[in-house]
Amino acid sequence: MLAIFLQTLPFFLIIGLGYGAGKTRFFSDEATGWLTKFVFYFALSAMLFRFAANLSLAEIFDLRFVMAYLSAAAFVYIIATIVAFLRGLDIEVASVEAQCAVVGNVGFLGIPMLVMLLGEAAIAPVMMVLAVDLIVFGSLIVILITGSRDGRMSIGILRTVGLGLLKNPMIVSIVLGLAWSGLRLPIPGPMNDFLTILGNAATPGALFAIGASLASKSAERMSVAVWLSGCKLILHPACVAFSALILFQVEPYSAAVMIAAAALPVAGNVYILARHYGVAPQRVSASILISTATAVVTVSLVIGWVNTLY
Repeated sequence: MLAIFLQTLPFFLIIGLGYGAGKTRFFSDEATGWLTKFVFYFALSAMLFRFAANLSLAEIFDLRFVMAYLSAAAFVYIIATIVAFLRGLDIEVASVEAQCAVVGNVGFLGIPMLVMLLGEAAIAPVMMVLAVDLIVFGSLIVILITGSRDGRMSIGILRTVGLGLLKNPMIVSIVLGLAWSGLRLPIPGPMNDFLTILGNAATPGALFAIGASLASKSAERMSVAVWLSGCKLILHPACVAFSALILFQVEPYSAAVMIAAAALPVAGNVYILARHYGVAPQRVSASILISTATAVVTVSLVIGWVNTLY
């Protein structure tokens, strides 16, 4: 277990370095925003495209895998929503809290870390988890918040969701990569080198950006943030493990990657959505801060355990 902790530690040390740079204002909020944009639109997209272009849709898509992950995440989502309703919260805040409970930092933290720690074979299952989070839960929060404000479902809501997916560079790069693979086109040497160099900037850039963005977040509503962090770091991977290993009996290695991905801390894009819609951004901020700090230990424990599954 110590060996796994030492393997994950460098990732969190880069996050800590970014946090220090942001906290001391050496790295301003504006600089963090530009770095995040570079990673999101360029470096991470290049990495995802290159990964997807070397895989086929059949290698990525596994219905049993999707159902195992989706059913477990939906269960945790419902639990978090019920707890929110029992506390007298409205559907907007409840949907944001439920999002914190199930959507992890797969894009910026999961892809580079899990591929490095669990091997390149982890690429396909991690992409599948990322796709489910973005397409299903990323759409659901927009539908719930917008629908509750309008009082009904409308074509406008569906248009907003569709455009959001089409503009998401992670979705676009995966789809384009799979299309390239489907056409059986080789990646020319110079293009492959270009994608490799640019994609290699994703890991340190993303981790540093996570830390720098955490520096501007405050830990308010601690009890709620602790509850949501517990859902994300403990309840979510536990439910995914039960679903993948017992209910759907997913292939052991893919199940291990899925469980590790579920153990990641709350994603930063949940905060972006919460701030955009003006729904409990401080609560999300605190959940991201606490879950990321705690994940230094919990993610190492989960990865150490899943390594015994295959």
